[in-house]
Amino acid sequence: MNVGRPVPRSGSGAQDSYAPDLLYANFNQDYGCFAIGTQTGFRIFNSDPYKEKMRREFKDGGIGMVAMLYRSNYLALVGGGRNPRFPPNKVMLSSSGSDVLNVQLQRDRIVVVLRNKCIVCSLEAKPRHLHAFETSDNDRGVAAISGGSENGVLAFPGRQKGHIQIVDLHSCINLSTDASARPGLTRTRSKGSDVQGTVHPTNINIVAAHATAISALAVSADGSMVASASEKGTLIRVFDTVSGRLLHELRRGVDRADIYSIAFSPDNTRLCVSSDKGTVHIFNLEATADQQQQQQQQQQQAASSLKDVLPKYFSSEWSFAHFRIASEVRCICGFGSERNSVVVLCADGTAQKYSFDSYRGSCIREWYRKFI
Repeated sequence: MNVGRPVPRSGSGAQDSYAPDLLYANFNQDYGCFAIGTQTGFRIFNSDPYKEKMRREFKDGGIGMVAMLYRSNYLALVGGGRNPRFPPNKVMLSSSGSDVLNVQLQRDRIVVVLRNKCIVCSLEAKPRHLHAFETSDNDRGVAAISGGSENGVLAFPGRQKGHIQIVDLHSCINLSTDASARPGLTRTRSKGSDVQGTVHPTNINIVAAHATAISALAVSADGSMVASASEKGTLIRVFDTVSGRLLHELRRGVDRADIYSIAFSPDNTRLCVSSDKGTVHIFNLEATADQQQQQQQQQQQAASSLKDVLPKYFSSEWSFAHFRIASEVRCICGFGSERNSVVVLCADGTAQKYSFDSYRGSCIREWYRKFI
């Protein structure tokens, strides 16, 4: 999620505390770098250790979105700000009639997210339109793609509020390939698309994740899990991307909150979540499926015997560590180079690193840097 501009719906007063020239800030796929867009250009930083790697200034406009392809020199740029450098309804490899709300990159694909559509194109000298998926009203531009180069799992809101669509892009074939040669695929024409014979996988996984609209998504690097939060913001649910089975139900708190970001650790054992409460929560995902099932059974038995005493939220998993951002501004988080560390990007133009103790849950700020 971008921390450089307020989210579309009304929220807390913390949304107003952001650097005036900052239009965009987000991590790359492995959180090793982050990019920012400003009223006059863009910059690239190494996350940990913190270091500015690249800066490009423009005399004639700003950059409202910067999508990185890992640590390569390949970038996708969208104009923004008072005087956009490029039209805000165009991205390097794709264009549309509505504003681009998000861009996701893999080594061979680019995903462009619009208000009611998710478009997939090939990442090559002459990009080809591969797929167009309809979504519910997605004014946040919510979407996530697996970071690993060996897989291509894409998650985005479904057509029904609170649902998630999960697509294995490796099961999609090129437009020039005969669909009859691959089982489980059908050749269709996308509504509103001028591309003939777009191929879609027939096994798109639809997960009924929440009762309210999806506000944040994350896909693990290996594509095995997807994490989601709704506009209510009290629960984060983690699902298996193949079966759609619920693996974890994580509770951030009991009060309504706006979830700004969700991130998996590289080894899929932890999850970090930031919200408008000014806190970052870290959850443990290491328990096996059998352990989870046993724990749920024990919780259900306890809840049934004490249903009139214990509130329902005790059956959810709570974070084992959390910390509060000193300035309490909008922020997004990702795991650092060390296993027990988190790097945070804040709307006030700062980057911060925190370390946490796996046993006691205590958190310490390691460093604080101003990137704008």
